[in-house]
Amino acid sequence: MKALIGLGLLFAIAAFPQAGQSQRDSSLDRRLQRGREFLGLGAPPDAAAAARGQKLFATSCSFCHGANATGAEGPNLVRSSLVLHDEKGETIGPVIQHGRPDKGMPAFANFTPEQLYDIAEFLHDRVYQAVNRYGYQIGNIVTGNPAAGQAFLAQHCETCHSASGDLAHIGSKYQPADLQALFLYPGTQLHLPISVDIETANGRHIDGTLVSQDDFTIVLKETSGRISSWQTDQIKFQLSDPLAPHLQLLPQYTDADMHNILAYLVTLK
Repeated sequence: MKALIGLGLLFAIAAFPQAGQSQRDSSLDRRLQRGREFLGLGAPPDAAAAARGQKLFATSCSFCHGANATGAEGPNLVRSSLVLHDEKGETIGPVIQHGRPDKGMPAFANFTPEQLYDIAEFLHDRVYQAVNRYGYQIGNIVTGNPAAGQAFLAQHCETCHSASGDLAHIGSKYQPADLQALFLYPGTQLHLPISVDIETANGRHIDGTLVSQDDFTIVLKETSGRISSWQTDQIKFQLSDPLAPHLQLLPQYTDADMHNILAYLVTLK
């Protein structure tokens, strides 16, 4: 059987409504949302205010605290307890206005309340981005040879897949990192049913999909919809996992293979 036979099921998602640019653009928002939920964070800072605050911070504060507020001659404000306990500029604002002469920080009395709020939101945004690593942007991973990737797929996969068939336009529907994850670890992206064929002691065959399995029992949903449980030492059974070829191929990939396959797939626009 050709390797990657399960790739057809994997890329069957291509038949769903096109992800397009809007779906790719929203992937970061989804990761950040998952991060907020997992970490118990509140709503993100006001993006417009943070953008204005960044400009104010750059001209008035960055020479001591660094362009990204991570410290230079002055302290790292991303780790500042004052910033962490502030909500709307109520603790940050007075320090900016009055300074800390004993620590070498001058006063900035000319800032308006609105400007102080904007600077506070910029600092909150820096803290938020540092904490919520779900927003991490993966750098360019498309470094392989597309021709070599095409040759690899032709050798292992062409009996099931083609650039004009199930792989058509796949490169325009997913970001490179997501696309790489799809063909390397499809089980984390797809939850395809595992088929079960049971043969009872009297020779009767029962087909269905796996519900659960342990060392002693196997539970399946029969084709009729009925849920049944069986002692594994009293039956013969065979499992058929549609993603098994991916697991079999994974230890065989070289680094070059993985990069080359990805480099080819992203060309399928």
